[in-house]
Amino acid sequence: MRMRKKKHLEEKLMQCKNLIDIPPVTQDFRNVVAVKEYIDFSEYFKNNNPIQMEIGCGKGQFIFELAQRNPEINYIAVEVNRNVICDACKKAQDSGLSNVIFLHCGAEILTKYIKPSSIERLYLNFSCPFPKNAYENRRLTNVRFLDIYKEILSEDAEIHQKTDNMHFFEYSIEQYTLAGYKLKNISLDLHNSDFEGNIITEYENRFSSMGMPIYRLEAYV
Repeated sequence: MRMRKKKHLEEKLMQCKNLIDIPPVTQDFRNVVAVKEYIDFSEYFKNNNPIQMEIGCGKGQFIFELAQRNPEINYIAVEVNRNVICDACKKAQDSGLSNVIFLHCGAEILTKYIKPSSIERLYLNFSCPFPKNAYENRRLTNVRFLDIYKEILSEDAEIHQKTDNMHFFEYSIEQYTLAGYKLKNISLDLHNSDFEGNIITEYENRFSSMGMPIYRLEAYV
């Protein structure tokens, strides 16, 4: 079911000072990314601290907690859904967090706006496991996206992924391998492992409460 558009959504988004609202792409994204419009995030953050990114931040529970724990790190939270990014922006803004910037766009055009080798860690939390046969190229761990991440990730950067979907997790491992990534810290049941410091997302809380295992890995080039 498609989420209804919030009332006065445009006005609410205009009030989000921590949001960079990029218009939807109406042409071939390859033509769009060919012309670079790099964003100087140091102007937004007012510092040159390391930058990490979450793609698909939803309502922001994960990035909100992460930013609170690590004030010395700047975070870019990417979300394509305008309804949910509005909630995330407001929550962060009301809390007074100054180390989170929200970016409204699809992941396929990140290289247009993000400078090469500028992201020190990338989080993929419970990305949509689009049906493999029909919409495989929309999966955020598809090789085409993994190649995009390579361009914006710095040397020794890592991708941290979590999902509740076993088949999507297996698919992701396959795609990382095809794209030339190495894997470490693979967990097939995160909540029953000895991993420390986990930040629970909205979806994670729902799925784990149903007794479903949470899968996690770290990937690097």
